[in-house]
Amino acid sequence: MEERPRKFVHVDMDAFYASVEQRDDPSLRGRPVVVAWRGERSVVCAASYEARTFGVRSALQALRAEQLCPQAVFVPPDFPRYKAVSQQVRQILLAATPLVEPLSLDEAYLDVTDHLGEAGSATAVAKRVRAQIREVTGLTASAGVAPAKFLAKIASDWRKPDGLFVIRPHEVLDFLAPLPVGRLPGVGKVMDAQLRALGITTVADPRARPAGELEQRHGRWGRRLAELALGIDHSRVEPERPAQSISSEDTLEHDLPLAELRPVVERLAPRVHAAAAKTGRIARTVVLKLKTAEFRILTRSLTPPNPPGSAEELATLAWSLSERVDLPATTRFRLVGVGLSGFVDAEFGGQGDLFAGGPAKTEVGAPSVRD
Repeated sequence: MEERPRKFVHVDMDAFYASVEQRDDPSLRGRPVVVAWRGERSVVCAASYEARTFGVRSALQALRAEQLCPQAVFVPPDFPRYKAVSQQVRQILLAATPLVEPLSLDEAYLDVTDHLGEAGSATAVAKRVRAQIREVTGLTASAGVAPAKFLAKIASDWRKPDGLFVIRPHEVLDFLAPLPVGRLPGVGKVMDAQLRALGITTVADPRARPAGELEQRHGRWGRRLAELALGIDHSRVEPERPAQSISSEDTLEHDLPLAELRPVVERLAPRVHAAAAKTGRIARTVVLKLKTAEFRILTRSLTPPNPPGSAEELATLAWSLSERVDLPATTRFRLVGVGLSGFVDAEFGGQGDLFAGGPAKTEVGAPSVRD
């Protein structure tokens, strides 16, 4: 029996943290606003669209943001305030459908297949939700409508800020065809380079490959890539699933010894720190993941007295876990991952005794930390 087509909406608040600051302080409107603490160890949590024109982006070092945009107004983040606004948005989304999957404080997936109501279409639902968000919060949101989750997310970015883009079922193949293959979920820099080496640069290219070639080369991921290129995605909205862990990992172009992995850890840490900051929650545990050339997975974890307050602190703690890797110096590694886990709801900053605790149990060959 053929599965009934689903109707997904992805809602993404526009420059959320910076927009809240501009809403609450009229003097900031129209000016380049950077949400970050100043200092050598600070990274950008968010940037207004005025700041983005200078190349300022989240996870960028604050010092670099100052160099790119000397006239920027730096505002320290106020996560409790952002979370309160996020809860307002969440209630609007839940009024539209109970099938809401939050990704962070500022974005979520909706499955509106069985909840079109008087609106009559997913597009009408998206329009109504965006209008209600503007009315209730004074902020704008962009939205994408599509028959697959990953397509809805791509669509929500298509007409930012304050835009709506719809991909109808009969438009999927033509819409995807010219996009860079890197727009597909799961295609990072390393995979993108591997695909380019095969002559695969656009989403249309995998369709022209012999059947089963990508699966033979890359296993289940290769099969999923071939399906995504055709717009096929069986993922479903999973309501109310707060993040228990966040991680970022890189598969190296060449296997390297442990002593040469620190730059990789330092490159991954800002991504993880920025993603964790967007949840508005606190992660208690730092995780380092390694995979040897023989595909043996090792994880090392630590629960410090105070959660890392910056990407640099996260990198330092994660790298310190490498001292617990008791393998010969000749061991080569093919993958490095940095993660945060043990998320709890708490005010940002000043956790002190609340998070006091010793190191978590170290495990070898444990399951990897997932995004």
